Amino acid sequence: MSQPMIEIKEVSKWYGPVQVLNHCSVSINKGDVVVVCGPSGSGKSTLIKTVNALEPFQQGEIFVDGVPLHDPKTNLPKLRSRVGMVFQHFELFPHLSVTENLTIAQVKVLGRSVDEAKARGLKMLDRVGLMAHKDKFPGQLSGGQQQRVAIARALSMDPIVMLFDEPTSALDPEMVGEVLDVMVNLAKEGMTMMVVTHEMGFARKVASRVIFIDVGGRILEDCSKDEFFGNLEARQPRTKDFLNKILAH
Repeated sequence: MSQPMIEIKEVSKWYGPVQVLNHCSVSINKGDVVVVCGPSGSGKSTLIKTVNALEPFQQGEIFVDGVPLHDPKTNLPKLRSRVGMVFQHFELFPHLSVTENLTIAQVKVLGRSVDEAKARGLKMLDRVGLMAHKDKFPGQLSGGQQQRVAIARALSMDPIVMLFDEPTSALDPEMVGEVLDVMVNLAKEGMTMMVVTHEMGFARKVASRVIFIDVGGRILEDCSKDEFFGNLEARQPRTKDFLNKILAH
């Protein structure tokens, strides 16, 4: 068996006295699309941010493509450059054009030439359908367009895995679809993805697995999407309650 792309083993984290992750273990293989859902404050975003070491954790182990995140000798910036991350609030540089946003990290982190970085960045911009906007600034774009630029920026770094932290929650409802479409295509192309989202339609469409985390950072479910949505009787009472609330709308 080839090693998992992401391996989270018994990870626990506290903010002071408050435990936000409780012995979380997840194994994600190449090409898996894993949707992480659960109520607000359950530690979903914290869990995903531990995978590229944006959030330190106090117990457990995390491996990304075999590299141990918990090992003090690991070069975290190098590892982070291989793990694409898309945040809720885009995190684009407002004073840089779209093209500059796409190229700056490639040049600074990967050491690419400006021309090479630009070619790669524009290719990814085209992939998310925004080539016409290459010279604009983030403030001239809609939220959905900014998020697609953020996805293109992450893809420009040639990541081995993509992490999405509630990528549509800051968007107007009519812009959600354009971002999810890009993510659906990425999934179809075989990108390994870990997605924190409330978009159950997306989960039903593309997830290979669904993980449900409850408040206190405990993983209650880790199963295929068919099991998760199709076999409610086998779910934990807390999950049923959550699903009934979400799917009722």
